[in-house]
Amino acid sequence: MDACLSYSYHMDDEIARFIRRVNPPKVVIDNDVYKNVTVIKVDSANKQGILLEVVQVLTDLNLTIKKAYISSDGGWFMDVFNVTNQDGNKVTDEIVLDYIRKSLGPDESSCYSPRSTIGVKQSVDFTVIELTGTDRPGLLSELCAVLTDLQCNVVNAEIWTHRAKAAAVLQVTDEETSSAVTDPERLSKIRKLLGYVLTGGSRSRRCREPKTTVSSSLNADRKLHQLMFADRDYDEWENNVDDEDKIGRVVPDVDVSNLHDLDYSIVMIKCKDRPKLLFDTVFTLTDMKYVVSHASIDAEGPEAYQEYYIRHTDGSPVKSEAERQRVIKCLKAAIQRRVFEGLKLELCTSDRVGLLSDVTRIFRENSLTVTRAEVKTKGGKALNTFYVRDASGYEVDAKTIDSIRQVIGQKILQVKGGNTEVKSSSPESQTGFLFGVFKSRSFVNFGLIRS
Repeated sequence: MDACLSYSYHMDDEIARFIRRVNPPKVVIDNDVYKNVTVIKVDSANKQGILLEVVQVLTDLNLTIKKAYISSDGGWFMDVFNVTNQDGNKVTDEIVLDYIRKSLGPDESSCYSPRSTIGVKQSVDFTVIELTGTDRPGLLSELCAVLTDLQCNVVNAEIWTHRAKAAAVLQVTDEETSSAVTDPERLSKIRKLLGYVLTGGSRSRRCREPKTTVSSSLNADRKLHQLMFADRDYDEWENNVDDEDKIGRVVPDVDVSNLHDLDYSIVMIKCKDRPKLLFDTVFTLTDMKYVVSHASIDAEGPEAYQEYYIRHTDGSPVKSEAERQRVIKCLKAAIQRRVFEGLKLELCTSDRVGLLSDVTRIFRENSLTVTRAEVKTKGGKALNTFYVRDASGYEVDAKTIDSIRQVIGQKILQVKGGNTEVKSSSPESQTGFLFGVFKSRSFVNFGLIRS
């Protein structure tokens, strides 16, 4: 039986390659037809997940998709995307345009990263740590303190919180070797201690065991969606039918209905537009084993309108009211996970082991909780973005932010959002981190590990 399945998969793969050779993908980029947007047309043989692949490429390049028309019913895939760069202008960078042609066209196997052409080397192998659990104030600070105590440096990270759930994907390296942690005993200890923090030291509280893998690449967005989905954060939508959720965010309008004469289910979405919105909805449908046969996307204004004609991978539409409600709840959750809450803070300074632990500890000591974080390391520089709010639910006090910036450094930590306006207080506080105003604390100080 296994041999027959293996032979079948092999034949399917060979057929797909043959079709690709006969009908290679065609990518046309037009900067002349419209005044303010670049038009990208993709024609190729259809296959499962191809729409997500195209959207992923455009999203990874930080392009904004203003409009899109998708048709992939049958054996052919035809897409048209109207896109702009982050500044709202046409995409004219030849490196970016060439990358799109190579990654979506017939030469995708030889596709290169645009970053490698401008002098930024690909990162060395790192250990990927996946975490999910119940969110609480100070959780990120405690997790970072554990990793610092275990001589692990967090080089990249994405942290999301949504409806009392927390998910994180961390890329860490060994402090001494600056490469992946591979020792089984050490990895086991990391999982054990991080799991202890996630449960708050309570054996009765359930959480998913931390997962560690060694890798040189990772799509954190996909993994975070999957972690949140596995932790069933979408269940929280069941008892919330109001136009706003508990913290005042507008709930997206999502509806699913069936076209019985055509065997399609129609998904209608209306919500405030934001970066990566199309990726989040397309990934959710694909991950739930639905195929998008046709779609129309309009995000030229402040609101986005998305219409999908979907079927199961077996060709059937949504079959029951329970399934319909599940699709609605999962799409609402996927849209809201990336909606940031609180004040946006950006930190830029020289990277070092324990930096993230120190910063999050200062936030915690000043009663701030991190609702979302993005950590990056490039060329020895730490480029971190935090969204913070007061742990008690009140607006973040300007005096609190001012005192934090005096400790960390006025130029190092910048306020990028919200109504909090903070002015520099003294020249001495401009570069507090660079001169080592504070040192990393051992996790022993938190009382979770005995000296």
